[in-house]
Amino acid sequence: DKLKATVRKQLQGAEPSASLYDTAWVAMVPLRGSPQAPCYPQCVQWIIDNQQLDGSWGQSPTSAATKELLLSTLACVVALKRWNTGPDHIRRGLNFIGRNFSVAMDGQTVSPVGFNITFSGLLNLATETGLEFPVIERDIDDIFYLREIELKRDGGGTGAARKAFMAYVSEGLGRRQDWDLVMPYQRKNGSLFNSPSTTAAAAIYSCNDRALDYLGSLTSKFGGSVPEIYPDNLYSQLCMVNTFEKMGISSDFAYEIQDILDMTYRCWMQNEEEIMSDMTTCAVAFRFLRMNGYDITSDGMAQFAEQSCYDDSIHAYLNDIKPLMELYRSSQVCFSENDLILQNIGSWSAKVLKQQLSSRKISKSLTPEVEYALKFPIYANVEPLEHRGNIERFKPNSFHLLKSGYCGSGAKEEILALAVDRLLSAQSVYQQELQFLKSWMAEYGLDELKFARVQPLQSLLCAVTPLFREELSDARVAWAQNVILSTVMDDLFDGGGSMEEMRNLVALFDKWEKHGEVGFLSQNVEIVFNAVYHTSNRAYAKAALLQKRSVVVHMAEQWAVEARAMMAHAEWVASKHMPATMEEYLSVGEYSFGLGPIVPLSLYLLGHELPEEVVQSGEYAQLLRLTSVVGRLLNDVATYGRDMEAGKPNAVLLQALRRDATTGGGVSPASMVAAKEDVRRVIAAARMELQRLVFRDGQVVPRACREVFWQTSKVASIFYGEEEDGYSHKAIRSMSDAVILDPMQLAAPTTTLHWSEIEL
Repeated sequence: DKLKATVRKQLQGAEPSASLYDTAWVAMVPLRGSPQAPCYPQCVQWIIDNQQLDGSWGQSPTSAATKELLLSTLACVVALKRWNTGPDHIRRGLNFIGRNFSVAMDGQTVSPVGFNITFSGLLNLATETGLEFPVIERDIDDIFYLREIELKRDGGGTGAARKAFMAYVSEGLGRRQDWDLVMPYQRKNGSLFNSPSTTAAAAIYSCNDRALDYLGSLTSKFGGSVPEIYPDNLYSQLCMVNTFEKMGISSDFAYEIQDILDMTYRCWMQNEEEIMSDMTTCAVAFRFLRMNGYDITSDGMAQFAEQSCYDDSIHAYLNDIKPLMELYRSSQVCFSENDLILQNIGSWSAKVLKQQLSSRKISKSLTPEVEYALKFPIYANVEPLEHRGNIERFKPNSFHLLKSGYCGSGAKEEILALAVDRLLSAQSVYQQELQFLKSWMAEYGLDELKFARVQPLQSLLCAVTPLFREELSDARVAWAQNVILSTVMDDLFDGGGSMEEMRNLVALFDKWEKHGEVGFLSQNVEIVFNAVYHTSNRAYAKAALLQKRSVVVHMAEQWAVEARAMMAHAEWVASKHMPATMEEYLSVGEYSFGLGPIVPLSLYLLGHELPEEVVQSGEYAQLLRLTSVVGRLLNDVATYGRDMEAGKPNAVLLQALRRDATTGGGVSPASMVAAKEDVRRVIAAARMELQRLVFRDGQVVPRACREVFWQTSKVASIFYGEEEDGYSHKAIRSMSDAVILDPMQLAAPTTTLHWSEIEL
């Protein structure tokens, strides 16, 4: 496929595009000991060879006049004048600047970072060398006035953030800058901020040998032109992997991603500066490595444990929230409640993001993504819904704007085309599955059961969330069918049937293939059992072909265990029995939640070999137990009010009773609040243990199967939320429509965004 080939080539490390602005600054560096000669004459020649017909220096001959085009053109003119070469090029460049000078003063035009400082700094250099611009002097004075405003402006963050920003744009300050204050920002590779332009200015104004070494390595690698940032290969590749994941196409590039993560892991273990010195790169690397089974501690994230790491950074000065978003996401890949590093990061990053939202400091284009990230944490996000939102907001013609035009990753149009094609194709499959579910329900008369909640659309969303790849149709349909069947059973045991009908159903499940020996007490029981029995046997036959063995005994037992647990719960309600301990409650509640028949069957249908010893292993049992406990307790937090009124056992009520056991005066409101927090802590601990087992410690169960357990825990988080009554039926219906039924609405194309507005 041509689209995939183009994206794959970019992912594997295409050469970064040339930055005319940075190349011009490198061209200005004099030869050590011979100040009248350029240190890098190849850069001077490259500038001469790459002027456009209109006199500008830009990436395209048809580029509209923008601030970054004016900036790069002025830089190239100054560089040529510095060495008194290319007089005709200089004249044409000055004429272009004169014709478009008004753009530099247009406050409504998108500005490169620090433009009022860098552009005015070049104007200073130009006038010092005797260059004359075909513009009125007042316009030049206005530019210098804008510089003074910028120098006095208070950006975001602290004084340290302002200091870092001024160091980043030091080339615009020239001799006004105290270069002794700038050099502490120098990295091991000799650069300042991995920026050729800032580093070139350091070589010019402070005669720094390490800066010259960096520039020498740069020109040796790239020849006459240099990129905007170097090195940034790992950053760019991780950004692309991040984009693939967010757009739902990462499975198309699994081998390439594996190679990138292997390289990232080596860099992480060696504490390499390219990862560790950049907040965004470090956070993204940590999240990907942890969630792909690499055994790393959170120690590398300790540098971000306090909010000051952001407040003192250039990101805060520029109100760039991308690092905040990545730190917040990464903090949720936490394997222990004792990991204070990640807990601190999660706490302060969420707080700052919420503050930025409430004060409306986040751009309109990024606001929906921030709101989604805060509402749906990593343990509760609907991935296909997230994919859709990211696809609809994706702007392939935008670029990441720094000091000059800089595109963080290429092949954006191809990425968007692949993602759109994948989503539309998957949606078409989901819609066919929905029609199949409706006809299947009619075939077995499930839609005629008056007591039952039969919701095929929402049930399919339950299946799509953990199994969204379109090729997983068999596993997904089986999942949705079993969600419907388990819900119908739950409704029968929760007042839809008599005690005799419930016991009859339990006996039928216990006998399974010999159910004829038991018989049906009512038509409702017959409909429910026949639907489960015949639907299951069809699926078990498919599973047997994939597993090369029968799965009937294992799966029939799952249905029997669920039925017995539902029966025990019904008997508790009938006798007004309240379990004495949480252990007693969960010994029933874990199984009555109903995952036993759902998850194992879909795992069989994924096609990974699951021998008897794997299915019977302690690891498999623990994965299913933790997932069920998370689901059951989330359900209880969402429904404890209704359960209390109906006299049903509930973990929150049980915990509140335990707290008030000494008073004998019933359950107090304060105890209910405290009990909810107790149960939420148990949920959080179970989630962390599940996450650890899925992403790090699991050895027996195949990785793809372990991940389904984690995705299943997300389904419960989505349907029951973290608040009373969970998400409304309307909200769940809206999610279902968006994922399965509604056509996409792609964003209108744009040309540029501020650097904090494009999220790769």
